[in-house]
Amino acid sequence: MQFYIYEFSEYLDDINIEGNGKFEPFKLDGYWSEQHLTPLFIKVDQQLAGFVLLEATSDSSPNSINEFFVLKPYTRKGIGRKAAFEVFKRWRGNWVVAQLKENKPAQAFWKKVIHEYTNGEYETLEDHEKRSIQSFTL
Repeated sequence: MQFYIYEFSEYLDDINIEGNGKFEPFKLDGYWSEQHLTPLFIKVDQQLAGFVLLEATSDSSPNSINEFFVLKPYTRKGIGRKAAFEVFKRWRGNWVVAQLKENKPAQAFWKKVIHEYTNGEYETLEDHEKRSIQSFTL
């Protein structure tokens, strides 16, 4: 999680290193206790390569990838794409995937992946926080 927070610190001003030399961990306890939150680990040859933090409900709310991270040695090798495709294949329904407006690499990744998976059948919106959001149905 420290590598993810480090990378995210480029886009958020309120992420700082604590006195112990580490970033304050994100509050993620709910992913192991709440039924609608699911942590998934991305592995390559049994090695941890990243993670997906998913929110999926059975009601009318859309599914959402809340956090998505692939370690640098595994980027640009199709691993993130494959992980996203597996998530979309497993959780059908309405989806929203959001990225910070400053995070242009994430926006490019998600637009490419979602465009490919949906054959271009998605919308890109901007919310009140000026996040780029892709909305689609599977």
